[in-house]
Amino acid sequence: MTATVPFTGSYTNNDVQFLLQPMSLPDTPVHIKEALIQSGKKHYSQMLSHEALPPDDYLPLFYRAMDLNQATMAKHLLLLAQSIITTRPKGITLVSLARAGTPVGVLLKHILKRHFNIQVEHYSISILRDVGLDANALRYILKNHTPESLVFVDGWTGKGVISRQLTASLKAFSESDGITIPAELYVLTDLSGWATVAPSSEDYLIPSAILNATISGLVSRSFYDPALTTNSTDFHGCLYYDQFSAHDLSSYFIDTLLTTVNSLWPSLKDKMEAQVNTRLGLQKQSQQFLDWVSQHYKISRPNYIKPGIGEATRALLRRETQLLLLQDLNCEATIHLRWLAQAKATPIIVSKDLPYRAVALIKELNL
Repeated sequence: MTATVPFTGSYTNNDVQFLLQPMSLPDTPVHIKEALIQSGKKHYSQMLSHEALPPDDYLPLFYRAMDLNQATMAKHLLLLAQSIITTRPKGITLVSLARAGTPVGVLLKHILKRHFNIQVEHYSISILRDVGLDANALRYILKNHTPESLVFVDGWTGKGVISRQLTASLKAFSESDGITIPAELYVLTDLSGWATVAPSSEDYLIPSAILNATISGLVSRSFYDPALTTNSTDFHGCLYYDQFSAHDLSSYFIDTLLTTVNSLWPSLKDKMEAQVNTRLGLQKQSQQFLDWVSQHYKISRPNYIKPGIGEATRALLRRETQLLLLQDLNCEATIHLRWLAQAKATPIIVSKDLPYRAVALIKELNL
């Protein structure tokens, strides 16, 4: 099969081009997927559990998250846009990491045009732990853009795994293709200290983290199975949930955030200073926490620890979870996590000394 470009999901050509190959993939139920991953029989990147629409009693939690957090997110988007302009004076090409990074990339594209009068292209590409960045997608982008213009965008960091994977992938790409691309990751909030640029390190609820495809252009998480690849130039795959179009909130999310950005712009445009975080300090805190939680809860692999609201949310939505650790049981930012934990019968433990508001632990199976 050949790559289909442009593919925009439920977005428009003015928002993003997904460098992903829409295709079919059998449903792997979560409990079977977990067993296959932990037994080593399959890598997570080869499987997808098909999504369902969010329940009616869950959606109000998303709208509440929007009310509480859109102003913070809008401010961070403006700060991130300013940082991108500063670090890319010779041109900008946004490359978001699908799919948590996709809405962030769409928003940045519009903000750069609307408030800084800079027209940029935005591509969303696949990166998978252990598999790496989609090299074919990079080659496609580089046909029309300079390597030094690329800006890799994601929503947040948890343990920094994807940031380190990005660095490793770009090093391998430099060796294979002879092209050096800056291994720099730009995120809204950097919990682990592994991003290059971030306006914040606060563990706050980025509203898009609550939902799956219906907030991300109706596109699934990316996947890659060599057995399904028939052409050496194929992009990594995805599912397109066109059947969810009546429930799609992707445009609502973008439009609402841009309205909030517009309202903040007059008061921020002349005094935008990003929060300065000590990356090494955040990295040390992250590693100390991972060491502690591994020992305290007998966790055999770091991959089973999902720190931060964003990562904990994804774990509860997509994985079999053993525990949900919360810093504060009554924190409004984690209401949706308590809902998800109750729905999945995942026990909750309050640990006030956590460096993050939430941490999910993957259930280890006796195989």
